[in-house]
Amino acid sequence: MKKSKKQQSGSTPAITALEKAGTDFTVHAYEHDPAAPSYGEEAAQALGVAPERVFKTLVADVDGALTVAVVPVSGSLDLKALAAAVGGKRAAMADPAAAERTTGYVRGGISPLGQRKRLPTALDASARNHPTICVSAGRRGLEVELSPADLAALTGAVVAPIARG
Repeated sequence: MKKSKKQQSGSTPAITALEKAGTDFTVHAYEHDPAAPSYGEEAAQALGVAPERVFKTLVADVDGALTVAVVPVSGSLDLKALAAAVGGKRAAMADPAAAERTTGYVRGGISPLGQRKRLPTALDASARNHPTICVSAGRRGLEVELSPADLAALTGAVVAPIARG
């Protein structure tokens, strides 16, 4: 059986998007434990990176539209703040199946980059406190490290205080 180019290179749509944009980034791989209670905290521990620098990608429904929120794994998403940041009134977490179908990624591996359908995105303002942050590269056990400014530019993200804790 012939392997696809994606399988041969180990690339993901997120990595492809970063390469195409000419963005500086570093890929970090680690052995994913399916029993880990938190994908983001597992990534921070495996990579030896402070949880404040590892960001999780969450998909919410804001006034009927799927919206991406990128927040530190050390905190949680403030749904009211997310709605306000993107000009909405009400937000709730999206159905996981809808998030997977729309982004093209599986839960625990959803990247803010290279999604099947580009969604409105909000990046927590705390990202600006770090020269680089880590986000999912599109697969469990794979992270990309890049500057918050590059992430915001590539995703068209609004940068706002959307995290709690």
